[in-house]
Amino acid sequence: MQDRHIINLCQKGEYDLAFNCIVQAYSERLYWHIRRFVCSHEDTDDLLQDVFVKTWSALPSFRGDSQLYTWIYRIATNETLNRLKKLRREYAFSLESVSSVLATRIEEDPYFNGNALQRELHKAIQKLPQKQRLVFNMRYFDEMKYEDIAEITGTSVGALKASYHHAYNKISETLKKTFID
Repeated sequence: MQDRHIINLCQKGEYDLAFNCIVQAYSERLYWHIRRFVCSHEDTDDLLQDVFVKTWSALPSFRGDSQLYTWIYRIATNETLNRLKKLRREYAFSLESVSSVLATRIEEDPYFNGNALQRELHKAIQKLPQKQRLVFNMRYFDEMKYEDIAEITGTSVGALKASYHHAYNKISETLKKTFID
């Protein structure tokens, strides 16, 4: 319903109002979507600002070929993955991997308010390959339908289901080793 209202505003050329509605409707969801990848409040805020700048500049060209929220999530996902690529390049010659850097961020995050199991879950997610991490986060935390994830990622539903299954199994094994062994 809200997306339809925003699209109607865009069609009328009321981009300022449409953008304000987008920020209001999606800020928190996008914040957590991004945060699960970069594990830092400051980096998440920077990325969220970049996402909204890109959204603002692309809003007049939004044709409605996709759902508004999948379009915005695709922008957020691409920006986040680009930032992670940059981080990987920065650590390419270091002994630390990006996943260990992100796991350290989880440990040191003063804003993290979860228990030990949640902390270990987030650390296990960071160890997943990028595609599995993306699918797991969108399906598990954002509770997105596979069809919507497919639209955002440009991947088939079958491949997404397989990625989620593999991610789930890897996380389960990691958590069992951490808490049972």
